[in-house]
Amino acid sequence: MEKEVFIIRHGETELNRLRIVQGSGIDSELNEKGRGQAQLFHKQYSSYNFDFVYTSALRRTLQTVSGFILDGIPYKSLSELNEISWGTHEGKEPEPTLINAYNNIVDCWLDEDYDAALPLAESPNQMKRRLEKFVEELKSSQGERILVCTHGRALRCLMTILLDEPLKEMEKYQHSNTGLFKLIFKNGYLRVNFKIVLII
Repeated sequence: MEKEVFIIRHGETELNRLRIVQGSGIDSELNEKGRGQAQLFHKQYSSYNFDFVYTSALRRTLQTVSGFILDGIPYKSLSELNEISWGTHEGKEPEPTLINAYNNIVDCWLDEDYDAALPLAESPNQMKRRLEKFVEELKSSQGERILVCTHGRALRCLMTILLDEPLKEMEKYQHSNTGLFKLIFKNGYLRVNFKIVLII
């Protein structure tokens, strides 16, 4: 059986606009632009007849796909799809010290130190373990078209899991608010076709 999985990042929040770090500890809502992005995405994809919708447990993902939920498509909210915890960086504006710390931690990940984390934050290995639980559920899903709404860093990690890549490859998966990653799985294999569609 062929299965299409559409993975979307949530729409813009006011903290996105202000470039304030959110992570899993900040449960923000979509701003006006984000609500418009969600409406546009629903308009473009409502005819796809999704069989199931997955979201994280954070409001910004639920709000992004609320149009499909209101259409009556069954859904499930899972904390496994939450954004990575950025620890002490959450709720803060980007300033040189924080930016340098972020860049240094990404360099650690590129050097394959996947246990490295910011203070009180989650490591890539920790995030991967919970996302792998979601992937197991995704594999067992009977739906042929599935919509997944998650977050930027979680999306990057999820793509490496689905495509069986090392975590250092996270950085190549660029994303935008309501940017869409579409994967086509066939005959039980999760690495058949891959393309990116960006919704502006």
